[in-house]
Amino acid sequence: MQPVTESVDVPEAGGESGRHRDGARTDDGPDDRLTLPGWVLRLAARRRFPAFALLAGYLGQVLFRLSLVLHNSYPSVHADEASYLVIARVFAGGSSTEMPVGVVIPGGYPLLLAPALRLGGNPVTAYHLVMGTNALVNALVFPLAFLALRRLGLPRLLSFLIGTAAALLPPVIFYSEFAMSDTVFPVILLCWLLTMHGWLSDGSLRRRALFGAGTGLAAGYALATHDRGGVVVALTALVLLGALVFGWAPRRATLVAVAALGVTVLGAKLMASYVESRFKDSPPSSVGTQVLDNLLNTEVLGRTLTRTTGQFWYFMTSSWGFGALALAFCLFAVFSSRVARASRVVAFVMVAALVGIALASAAGLGDGDRLDNWIYARYLAPLVPVYFLVGAAVLYRCRPKDTLRLALAGGLLAVVSAEVVMQYAGGALRTTNIIPWAMPDALFLASEWTGLHMWRTMAGAFLVLGLCVLMRVAGGRRVMWALTASLCAFALYATSTVSDNVAEKHAKDRRYEATGFTKDAGIRKGDSVVLGDDVEWGLRMAQAYEVYWGRVWTQDLKDGGTPRAGATAVLLKLPEPYATPESSWPGAPAGWEVDRVSIKHSWVLWRKR
Repeated sequence: MQPVTESVDVPEAGGESGRHRDGARTDDGPDDRLTLPGWVLRLAARRRFPAFALLAGYLGQVLFRLSLVLHNSYPSVHADEASYLVIARVFAGGSSTEMPVGVVIPGGYPLLLAPALRLGGNPVTAYHLVMGTNALVNALVFPLAFLALRRLGLPRLLSFLIGTAAALLPPVIFYSEFAMSDTVFPVILLCWLLTMHGWLSDGSLRRRALFGAGTGLAAGYALATHDRGGVVVALTALVLLGALVFGWAPRRATLVAVAALGVTVLGAKLMASYVESRFKDSPPSSVGTQVLDNLLNTEVLGRTLTRTTGQFWYFMTSSWGFGALALAFCLFAVFSSRVARASRVVAFVMVAALVGIALASAAGLGDGDRLDNWIYARYLAPLVPVYFLVGAAVLYRCRPKDTLRLALAGGLLAVVSAEVVMQYAGGALRTTNIIPWAMPDALFLASEWTGLHMWRTMAGAFLVLGLCVLMRVAGGRRVMWALTASLCAFALYATSTVSDNVAEKHAKDRRYEATGFTKDAGIRKGDSVVLGDDVEWGLRMAQAYEVYWGRVWTQDLKDGGTPRAGATAVLLKLPEPYATPESSWPGAPAGWEVDRVSIKHSWVLWRKR
């Protein structure tokens, strides 16, 4: 098996077959040469072509993402989106308010949104700018994927095509259609692994020190962006320790990486302290404590491990089987002396990140009976592009028989994962509590938008991988152009379909909670609103952002009480369709009067005169 995770000298597209520096062949024989028309090769050989091609590809990725969110004008994933947005508003110099999610969350992603909130004069304009920011940031997966594939030894033009496919995958783009940290996390993880490999690979001290700094900065920013960053920091610290003890890299380059990690972790902690000081009514996140408690709780350990396995299954299927192929290879690479040390370390880190994030998130999920608790898609989605790239490199670089073995091993892992979840969860998987937003890839692959079909989903995913493997085995490397072009087209179709059937529908169903309510209620600049604790949950979650210039509080006023100081309006639930509006607040203080009523949506808005 050829070592596909090391930087090697390989012929460019159309070049002659050759050998690695260690003597291993780079192809399967003369019939496996990658051939392209002469004019394509001459164009690709131009000195400035790679830069122009990358820029054009990046802009194309941005435009495609913008086309998907053209009509998005309000947050619809409660309470996550509104929580990130209100933190961004604080960073932009705006007012603080109630934290919808209930605890203070990391501010690394909201920091990127602060310019959009600063420039936006109203919630709709600001959200449009947020979607533009998301497109610009998320599309960076493409140039990073190209660089990663070049490091994996693939030809330039083929790297361009595979990188395009990776950046178009539904798990990469889907979450960027909402104001969520999952927009930027694939970019962070790609940077992290790419720079780690560069730091551990041969090169000048200056080059390795720069890569080491990038590794530390990426890991620290991951911590500042989401709780999953804790796993990234822990693994980075472990590798740094190994490098210092075993001399995997020049000591000065390693110390630069240590310093970069320390500075960014300190910055993440200071940022968290600042955010907590601006949202004093909300406690810091205790997810770390909850994860540790559940991991040590033998009563729920079986549930935690099953949920972890369910995430593995979803990860392997959402990557169309390429994640399973790459996982099988990484497990091989960790223990193989035929793979360069830098690649072995990165392979270990990839597997450890997959297991660590899945295990931690499975332990941290709530006790509810939601179906997606068993096969949650979101937490491992940022690892999909890097595993897809490794899987594609395996398809190109490995001998056919080795590729078949790895594909079969990956398929077996997926089958075992599915069987474990179905045996343990049992009837819980047949519940009607389906949330399409939480499992978009599974529904797409099964061609069923109202229910989960694990075997059908898996069949769809591994049909894609199986066809790619069989074509590669039968046709050699010459078919890689057709394969990658087909994967690009399929990724484009899949992402567009998921967006139409899940993301767009999800947003439409929540339109009233945002812009519809603020229009009907006459919320205006300068308003600060007290929300009754029995007001419909989605409506209440949306107002932290939609009350754009003021703030909101949640308060129980059913039995009387005085609204919070500074409140100009109070939103309460209409007790019953034919009740008088005044009965919603029997003990209303003097000066408060009913301003507007919605019988259809069961709310009453009071204003202070």
